[in-house]
Amino acid sequence: MPRPSSLFKILAVSATLAALPILASAQAYPTHAIRVIVPAPPGGAIDTIARVVGDKMAASMGQPVVIDNRPGASNNLGTEVLAKAAPDGYTIGIVGGSHNINKFLFKNLGWDPEKSFEPIVYTHVVPLVFAIYPKIPARTLPEFVAWMKANPEQAKVATSGRGSAQEMAAEMFRMATGVDMLLVPYKGSSAAQPDLLGGRTALYIDTISAIQTQVKAGNARAVAVSTRKRAATLPDVPTAEEQGLKGYDANTNGGFLAPAGTPKAIVDKLNAEINAALKLPDVRAKLEAAGIEIQGGTPQEYASLIQSDLAKWSKVVKAAGIQPE
Repeated sequence: MPRPSSLFKILAVSATLAALPILASAQAYPTHAIRVIVPAPPGGAIDTIARVVGDKMAASMGQPVVIDNRPGASNNLGTEVLAKAAPDGYTIGIVGGSHNINKFLFKNLGWDPEKSFEPIVYTHVVPLVFAIYPKIPARTLPEFVAWMKANPEQAKVATSGRGSAQEMAAEMFRMATGVDMLLVPYKGSSAAQPDLLGGRTALYIDTISAIQTQVKAGNARAVAVSTRKRAATLPDVPTAEEQGLKGYDANTNGGFLAPAGTPKAIVDKLNAEINAALKLPDVRAKLEAAGIEIQGGTPQEYASLIQSDLAKWSKVVKAAGIQPE
């Protein structure tokens, strides 16, 4: 029988030998095209990030990076495809604000935001803007709240549909102010904006990337942004917290994920590649012009963000009395 010290050496060697195929695979990776699943239509924030960053990854890694848009079912369709993909680094995905909300809205997702994925990197935050109908006599968020309380029949707030970050931001706003407002769901920003611009709704809490053109043209008035710090593209617009809504922090954020079980060496390589791309001046210029605030960091930091977001949205969903479907 081997002595204890010899036994430990044998086990250590065995573990090293077992890991060699994985290490060799990671060192050779990638040897063919990488698919990036985007669970949303072309043109939005996560699609823009996937394409801009994907081009840089392809150039750096020497293999094509193919964007695969899989919209539908509140972004659940594409996310489920990602969760069930082979954990080999050749299928990854990018998710947005609904990723950490949908767990509380749907009974049978087919995936779990923590258990089904390996976080790669936290890529972005897109601030939300409190955009009001410009003929409303309010220039600040407190003035708008006072106007809604005085005009309850007109206190209609557009949202981008069930489970969207915009809807959750509106629910947080309702909870923070106590205003009896009517939330009106639309199928996305392109459907909601015309009713805001026409005065049929009083407020739409929209992503800065989608609404900033209307704000800068004077077709909608920005009275607040939803994040803890002001938005770089609308620096003169104060935050909701600055205007009295203590602790208010809502946004649409996200990053790249891999299917659970993807080797750590591959996750780390992807993390390094994406972080490098996010630091490039032309990438930053393109994304920041679209109202996307670039993040970056380690897989562990992104995992922590997901956990804190899940805790936050769980409280909002329960307080709002929203029942999962």
